[in-house]
Amino acid sequence: MKKVILYTLLSFVVSCANKDDYFDGSQGQLLSQWKLIAMYTDPGDGSGDFETVSSNKIISFYSDNVILSNGDLCIMGTNTTDGSFGTFTIGTTNTIMPSSCAAEQPFSMTFVIENSILLIYYPCIEACVEKYELIEQ
Repeated sequence: MKKVILYTLLSFVVSCANKDDYFDGSQGQLLSQWKLIAMYTDPGDGSGDFETVSSNKIISFYSDNVILSNGDLCIMGTNTTDGSFGTFTIGTTNTIMPSSCAAEQPFSMTFVIENSILLIYYPCIEACVEKYELIEQ
């Protein structure tokens, strides 16, 4: 009986934990708005680098594990004419799963936060990454 009560109490505490707790301190705060500032592409010889972009593309992460964007989440780019949405998971691999990509298999990207910069890694043959800065907390 003690184990059942302990398990129930532990489940309650974990379910009430704020997702912000997963991204405090050096990792910044995920649940916010982020603006695209640079894109990284590599031609296949390791010479790629981040190039600054002028864009109004913004993505927003919400506590119900929904991600919204005023641009297309399925492809890298600065276009903001087609908004999109999806879900994200936080775990050993942080993953974004857009909802409407025209792919034969489920499409997903990984992301990390480094020094208040969000990096989204697309599944390319060669490296391709979008870099976002925090614009709202």
